[in-house]
Amino acid sequence: MDAPEEPLPPVIYTMENKPIVTCAGDQNLFTSVYPTLSQQLPREPMEWRRSYGRAPKMIHLESNFVQFKEELLPKEGNKALLTFPFLHVYWTECCDTEVYKATVKDDLTKWQNVLKAHSSVDWLIVVVENDAKKKNKTNILPRTSIVDKIRNDFCNKQSDRCVVLSDPLKDSSRTQESWNAFLTKLRTLLLMSFTKNLGKFEDDMRTLREKRTEAGWSFCDYFMVQEELAFVFEMLQQFEDALVQYDELDALFSQYVVNFGAGDGANWLTFFCQPVKSWNGLVLRKPIDMEKRELIQRQAATLLDLRSYLFSRQCTLLLFLRRPWEVAQRALELLHSCVQELKLLEVSVPPGALDCWVFLSCLEVLQRIEGCCDRAQIDSNIAHMVGLWSYATEKLKALGYLCGLVSEKGPNSEDLNRTVDLLAGLGAERPETANTAQSPYKKLQEALSSVEAFEKHYLDLSHNTIDMYTSVGRTRSAKLVGKDLAEFYMRKRSPHKAETYLQGALKNYLAEGWALLVTHTRKQLAECQKHLGQMENYLQTSSLLASDQHLTEEERKHFCQEILGFAAEQENSPGHKVVLPMHSFAQLKDLHFDPPNAVVHAGGILTVEITVCSLMPVPVHVDQIAVSVHFSIEKNSYRKTAEWLTKHKTANGMITFPAETALFPASQNSLPALELSEVLERSPSDNSLNTTGIICRNVHMLLRRQESGSSLETSSGVALEDGSHVLRCSSVTLEPGANKIEFRTQAKEPGTYTLRQLRASVGPVWFVLAHIHPVVQYDVYSQEPLLHVEPLADSLLAGIPQKVKFTVTTGHYTVKNGDSLQLSNAGAMLILCPTENRAVIYSNSREESSTALLRIQSSDKVTSIGLPAAPAYHVIEFELEVLSSPSAPAAEEDTSMLGTPEPHRKQKDTQRAGPCMVTTDHKVSIDCPWSIYSTVIALTFSVPFRTTHSLLSAGTRKYVQICVQNLSDLDFQLSNSNLEDMGHAAALQLIPLNTQSRQHIHSQQSVFFVWELMWTRELPPPLHCRFSVGFSPASEERLSVSLKPYTYEFHVENFFTLYGVRAEILPPPGAEYCRTGSLCSLEVSITRLADLLEVDKDEALVESDEYFSTKLMYEVVDNSSNWAVCGKSCGVISMPVAAQATHRVHMEVMPLFAGYLPLPDVRLFKYLPHHSAHASQLDADSWIENDSLSVDKHVDDQLDCSSVRSRGSIHSATSSEHKGLPMPRLQALPTGQVFNSSTGMQVLVVPSQDDHVLEVSVT
Repeated sequence: MDAPEEPLPPVIYTMENKPIVTCAGDQNLFTSVYPTLSQQLPREPMEWRRSYGRAPKMIHLESNFVQFKEELLPKEGNKALLTFPFLHVYWTECCDTEVYKATVKDDLTKWQNVLKAHSSVDWLIVVVENDAKKKNKTNILPRTSIVDKIRNDFCNKQSDRCVVLSDPLKDSSRTQESWNAFLTKLRTLLLMSFTKNLGKFEDDMRTLREKRTEAGWSFCDYFMVQEELAFVFEMLQQFEDALVQYDELDALFSQYVVNFGAGDGANWLTFFCQPVKSWNGLVLRKPIDMEKRELIQRQAATLLDLRSYLFSRQCTLLLFLRRPWEVAQRALELLHSCVQELKLLEVSVPPGALDCWVFLSCLEVLQRIEGCCDRAQIDSNIAHMVGLWSYATEKLKALGYLCGLVSEKGPNSEDLNRTVDLLAGLGAERPETANTAQSPYKKLQEALSSVEAFEKHYLDLSHNTIDMYTSVGRTRSAKLVGKDLAEFYMRKRSPHKAETYLQGALKNYLAEGWALLVTHTRKQLAECQKHLGQMENYLQTSSLLASDQHLTEEERKHFCQEILGFAAEQENSPGHKVVLPMHSFAQLKDLHFDPPNAVVHAGGILTVEITVCSLMPVPVHVDQIAVSVHFSIEKNSYRKTAEWLTKHKTANGMITFPAETALFPASQNSLPALELSEVLERSPSDNSLNTTGIICRNVHMLLRRQESGSSLETSSGVALEDGSHVLRCSSVTLEPGANKIEFRTQAKEPGTYTLRQLRASVGPVWFVLAHIHPVVQYDVYSQEPLLHVEPLADSLLAGIPQKVKFTVTTGHYTVKNGDSLQLSNAGAMLILCPTENRAVIYSNSREESSTALLRIQSSDKVTSIGLPAAPAYHVIEFELEVLSSPSAPAAEEDTSMLGTPEPHRKQKDTQRAGPCMVTTDHKVSIDCPWSIYSTVIALTFSVPFRTTHSLLSAGTRKYVQICVQNLSDLDFQLSNSNLEDMGHAAALQLIPLNTQSRQHIHSQQSVFFVWELMWTRELPPPLHCRFSVGFSPASEERLSVSLKPYTYEFHVENFFTLYGVRAEILPPPGAEYCRTGSLCSLEVSITRLADLLEVDKDEALVESDEYFSTKLMYEVVDNSSNWAVCGKSCGVISMPVAAQATHRVHMEVMPLFAGYLPLPDVRLFKYLPHHSAHASQLDADSWIENDSLSVDKHVDDQLDCSSVRSRGSIHSATSSEHKGLPMPRLQALPTGQVFNSSTGMQVLVVPSQDDHVLEVSVT
């Protein structure tokens, strides 16, 4: 809206009404104090406490003081509050008793009688004291005498109704105190009277409202009563309370109108249903529109009159409250609701009259707000006013269409007559706006006067509205106004101006997903583009409309024929191609390759079948459908094999494309899903359910505005790809719906081919799918010939025939008759040549094509395998049997590993760790006909058995035990077991103790073989043995080849017995059995069984005059914790090296459990001196007393240090660093040299008699 020519200062209209206070008595006296009284009264605020629990307020009281007249007193039934005298004051300065009795008393009596006659009890008597009169009259009584008389005569029990005002015209502290007391009293009485009378008025008003359902009740009468209450609140400057009264009237009337529309009408509403004859808009420049108020009072107002007056009063109060932006908000709601109320009440309104009333009202509200606010406030609150600007623009547009101001030919006679009638209904311009150049009345009159003036005003309003919407971020609304402006330009034959607005609106609708609005706007845009001659854009829009399901079938066919017609016209005149996006013409649904893995060799045939869904309403003949293909070769020129390519392709060859959202590319299809949550509110007192509901947690994501990057209706920007690789299919008719199209191509150069672009041509019109997504590729390979050898089983077993699979991938090589594979024979592996062996030939797609007999020729060094003839890119597969030697590796020559003190535990640990088969690799060199280089392959064979040996003793007799463990998954038959001495010693014999010649061994099972060692010489020689056993798979009865036996070699040394150990436990003296908790005697006997031998000559051997001796260390250990050894459990002895030399050791042990308990273990070690420079300086006792002991033995045979320490032994194995002292060493004796005859013996232990808890050891 244009700024006024003469800026006017902001004007705030106020009411001059004030509460009335009458003044009787001495008028001259009142006149003298009136100036001071009128200034002082409103200075101090008073707290106003109201009924019905309403919050108290601080108000400043002002009064309209008038001379007392009986006519001012309210008569019976008069409910007017504005003319009601709230307080009556009598003024006197009488200080003479005679004068008081003669005149003042009678005057007071008459005044009070009049008040009583009208039931008025709100009065006050003011006695003014004047010091000047006291000086003039010496016979006057003291002041208190007159005041007392007045109080006695008139106040009775209300002595506070008589107050004294001392020297009111003087400036003294006494005068000021007197004024303060008087004003406080006056304010209190005035407020009490006001509260009382206002409360009574509200009760009467409430009673009247409750009678609204009775016949004869008038809304207009009630309106005047409640407005009187609003006037009173406004008079007290309580504008918020006054606004509440008008809001209640507004709500009451609106409810009656809604009920009337529902069929429940009130009789008094008929007054407001009279036809509208005046539509001059809202009047907001007066505090009270008395004309319309009189119409309401006479029940002659129309609906627009009532609404106009009611809003003008609300507007005035809102401006008093400094809330102008709420005026704009309420005005917009009022204008829309009035339009609906007129329809509900079926009020007769001339065409265009309501548009005039709305237009004038919008501008009146806007100018009223602008008159109260400065420019900065208006600019910062455009969001509150832009709705009125938009509504005014909309109504002016409607008036222009109605009066023929938008048509090409201009208004006709009928339009002119209608314009004259509308202007006549406006009446004469109001006096308050007559001098304003840009008043709403003048603007409307000027806009309807001519086509040019209308265009000027309409464009100004539209552009201002668009700018305001844009500045506040309401882009949608701005686009909507722009769309209306585009329609205006189209009617004015200015399509070049309309296109921009239509594109903007369409962009917005597409981004937000308004399907019907998109369709409607596209139709307008198509018409605009056709007028502008933009054929490419027009064809694109036509294709979108032809595929739009929101149009009728006839409309879709029309736009489709537009495309086909253009194509037919341009066929004979070749020229520029028109490229359009395909998503509006057809959609690519799926694609299928044959072969399914999309891998084909060079020269092979590939078939591509696509399913295209045509979106056109009629069959369309397409000249050509083509797919452009991009060819690429990897930089490192690595050629992938067919197997590798197949693993990285889809199994069924079917690729499905996602449904395209052509209508809304960036709309609600990309919005997140609703995140709904249940909300329960419970009472804090008893936890009962109060309310329940559903909230959306991601509403900020769903309701945010989305903008698309660019409009789809502009030039498509799709370019045709040129290339030598194109799949084509000519002369195809696309029916509406799904169509299958097949392309066939012969693979040429190896590489990767990517399907990039799908296009269909209808004459010069090309529909192009710029990018096929997801990526679709097929591969053409040229593979080198390849030989692959792999076992058929998980692992190849040595000793038995095993099958190996040979796979020859021919690649680009053609295998001819006479081509063969030359295999060099490995020494320990044989290639078996069966009498009949066939090869199978497969095609590239793994389909069996033929079989052929293999020609195998073998010599000592080379095996020749003749290949059958096979074309390129085929696979030849055949199987051969190979046989490897089954011998196990020789055992280590470490006698300490044989028969360790705890062999069973070691065996369990090994089994727990999962023993693995011993493997042997055999490399074979193969010469292929397609290469000058040899191919070397390695075959790994696993020995199915694991063999261990151990030495067993029975006194001086010795036995060898062989354990054969089957680690494979097959079962075998064992036969012809044999143990042979490789040294062929004549004094040594091996006597077998095995009774069965054939034995069955299952998978993961062990079989044991035992031989006894017999020798004739006193010292047997070392033993070098070889164990052999024949084996064959248990599942096969007969083999075509004889199998070699399984062999195992090992060494045994120092296996003869040197020492015998015997332990015995005796019960306490006088007891028959050992008891728990009682000390028992342990006697250990160590006996030498042979004289001096070669093995005894070591560091421990000591030579004396009579005999040789060696130092041994014994140790008693109970690993099962059945016995407690008391005293020392170990010691060093000097053992004579002579047959039957015996050493006995006694110690005490205590059984800890009852039952048959095994005896503690007794271990023997050689006690060797330390190798140090000063070892000779120390005697043997220093070794024993040394705190450190070096144990030189196997890890499994180490001392139990905890048991040694627990028995208080003189030995310690915990310290490893001792400076200046040698450390003796312990050496374990070989297994066969010590025989413990007490191993396995048990002693009966009975429980003690006083045990309450019995613990029994069961072994």
